[in-house]
Amino acid sequence: MRESIKEQLRSYAISTSDILLPKKDIDYYKWAVVACDQFTSQKEYWNDVEVLTADVPSTSRLIFPECYLEDEDKQQRIRSINAAMDNYLKIGLFDCYPDSFILVERTTMSGTRYGLMASLDLEKYSYASDSRSLIRATEGTILSRIPPRKEIRRNASLELPHIMVLINDARRLVIEPLVARRAELECIYDTDLMKGGGHIKGYLVNSDEDIKAVADGISILYKALDKANPLLYAMGDGNHSLATAKSIYEDMKKEKGKEALDNPCRYALVEIENIFDPALQFEAIHRVFFNMKLPAFDSLLSRRGGSITKDKVPTLEDAQKELEKDSGCLKFAVLTGEDCFVYRMKKAKQALSASLIQECIDNLPEGCGVDYIHGASVARDIAEKEGNIAVILPDISKETFFDAIIRDGAFPRKTFSIGHAEEKRYYMEARSIKQD
Repeated sequence: MRESIKEQLRSYAISTSDILLPKKDIDYYKWAVVACDQFTSQKEYWNDVEVLTADVPSTSRLIFPECYLEDEDKQQRIRSINAAMDNYLKIGLFDCYPDSFILVERTTMSGTRYGLMASLDLEKYSYASDSRSLIRATEGTILSRIPPRKEIRRNASLELPHIMVLINDARRLVIEPLVARRAELECIYDTDLMKGGGHIKGYLVNSDEDIKAVADGISILYKALDKANPLLYAMGDGNHSLATAKSIYEDMKKEKGKEALDNPCRYALVEIENIFDPALQFEAIHRVFFNMKLPAFDSLLSRRGGSITKDKVPTLEDAQKELEKDSGCLKFAVLTGEDCFVYRMKKAKQALSASLIQECIDNLPEGCGVDYIHGASVARDIAEKEGNIAVILPDISKETFFDAIIRDGAFPRKTFSIGHAEEKRYYMEARSIKQD
């Protein structure tokens, strides 16, 4: 029966895996560290991690924090990572949970959310902005970020994912049935996470019954898709890591041909989460324009088409309340040092305000600049300086998230963030990707 279930899963680009976890006597609190693309301007965070994990097994020795990417010892660091992976395998550090999923329970300041550790088929993934693949990017992929990541992964014997992938499961068919019966599943890890990461538990999902239930749930989602544009899995976090895995796999296909189709590098281990999980918090990333006056911005905007109106409001808080209202048009707020306006555009060709503003960014006059800002109040403070304009974008709607990608393609880069830095995925599980 298991083989038929696995075949069913593979038809939807998903698979169980032989998942590796440290043996029970390892300190999981010090084993798991946050995603390498967090705290990129705060080396003190990663220095603290190095001190905390000194002389104990830890994923801190298996990943390359991006704050160090420009350092001169890059190649030595990569060699050390590869050597540490090989050593952990050699000394038998891991227990293997074959042919399994893992149900992940993560409690953070935003609540308790759930995910499913599974492998996705890179044959069905594309990061092209106009992709119509089953698995696709949700934000623009910066191609220059792939080569340095390939250097790290190319000779790695393990992958440790910080990738989070979203499914559009309003009926709670895939993950939530496992959540409901997690008391019957074997809990294989249960630990606090370092430096404000909250708490995490993992439950083994390896019975035919449970795996078949996942397959059936995915099947229902798949059958409801538009076959001409079948978006089943949308990237939440870690798209550049998945793009790197894809690029490595494509290189292997050129070298080995059909032999590569059976290589473990065809798949990538990820955490799948339901976009409708209440604890999954989406936050807009705002824009600040430098050396631009409001009339110039209005002129730039007017060339984008549609019917534009703007209303002055007293405060940022008033503007945010307006942005929360459903009015059937694109909306955003614009702040200068003196005024605050809510803009509305009817009959827009774009599905998102961020897409509209990106067109403005792509056509900025010479001498103007832009930055991407987390936090509306931070953007407001920057707009207080003469010559700056802050654009406050509305939060992304979970209900229209998938539809917007299908309609517009990948969002502009830095459209949204899922939770705060401490809420990003921590490295826990591993998978062998030895390229035999």
